[in-house]
Amino acid sequence: MGAAIDDINYLVSSEHRVGVLNALADGPSDRDELRATTGASSPTMGRILTDFQNRHWIERDGTLYQLTGLGEFVANQFEEFRNAMAYQRQLREVWSWLPHELEGFSIELLTDVVVSQPGSGYPYEPVERLTEFITTTRTMRGFGMALLKSGNLEPFFDHVLDGLVCEYIYPPAVFEDLLKWDEKTVLNAVRRANYTVLLHDDLPLDERCGICLFDDSVSICCYNPETGTLQSLVDTGSDEMRAWADTYYEQFRDEAQPLNDATDLLSVDSIQ
Repeated sequence: MGAAIDDINYLVSSEHRVGVLNALADGPSDRDELRATTGASSPTMGRILTDFQNRHWIERDGTLYQLTGLGEFVANQFEEFRNAMAYQRQLREVWSWLPHELEGFSIELLTDVVVSQPGSGYPYEPVERLTEFITTTRTMRGFGMALLKSGNLEPFFDHVLDGLVCEYIYPPAVFEDLLKWDEKTVLNAVRRANYTVLLHDDLPLDERCGICLFDDSVSICCYNPETGTLQSLVDTGSDEMRAWADTYYEQFRDEAQPLNDATDLLSVDSIQ
């Protein structure tokens, strides 16, 4: 591992080396173009090009430098590693709130991930991100704690009443909270054919997570069960994430009960 670590240290310890590798990954360039792209001085560029040639990462064709097959491999693997490290950095602060206890969930599912968190000066970013998905999607399925904040409820039910095709699996306590929020609106929506409510009294992580499947993305709402605060919204358009979420959704759907058949799970009698 020592020699491999030495190569990694050699590359990442210089922005100019990374810049040259990135530039040549886009296509052949001459020395002046590489200097203009990276901002490296002439002596620095000379050393980099010599080092890269000694490593067989690049070759020269006249005035142009280009990646060898080995250099292309290094460039591609380095880009993947940088992307992976960028993803994990985004997820560090919210990792403890994600459903990683569930079978099959892994960071590899979260490609092109977007993490929205409350800021010290503006706490509404995750609520607004979820509202954006709710109001622009044509179909929606979900389970757990995703729909709880009042800032999302009004646009959600407005969209349901406007035709959003939605099927949602609620923990009974969460659905009761909806009725307390606006019983008339909720019951009006429940009577519509485009809105299907299912109840499940044993959803895993039901105090911490809610997952929604929209037209083109999957979002995970992360809550702090002790404070009831929304910690973050994590969303991705990953096909792998959708496949995983679909599998769990269908499992919970098979276990859930339609609202009218599950009134014994509720402590309110509004729907009876």
